[in-house]
Amino acid sequence: MSKSQKMYDNVRLMAKNNEWSETKNIEFENIIESLENVHPTKETLTNTYQHIWGYFKKICTDSERKTYVKLIVSLEPENDQLGFFLKDLTYKYQIKYLMQSRIIRELRKK
Repeated sequence: MSKSQKMYDNVRLMAKNNEWSETKNIEFENIIESLENVHPTKETLTNTYQHIWGYFKKICTDSERKTYVKLIVSLEPENDQLGFFLKDLTYKYQIKYLMQSRIIRELRKK
């Protein structure tokens, strides 16, 4: 999602109705591989982070909410502080779905 909304939508369609096959798995791996060298844009990152933020907006503190607003307004892919903030919230609040997501796992390695 953070690299290409179009490819994300393609994967969602592939997974529709939980009907997965070896052919779809190969196609999925090809999509992932094709995105390895694609850099997120401000728009794709904003969309992705808004999606992630949805997991926290009802449970976060006022201070965390203010930090999120400040970071999303100033978001630039070259200097991305919001991703690390959301990663920290993911582990603070133990959101298992997000902990398993590729973007959070990649941020954890940095």
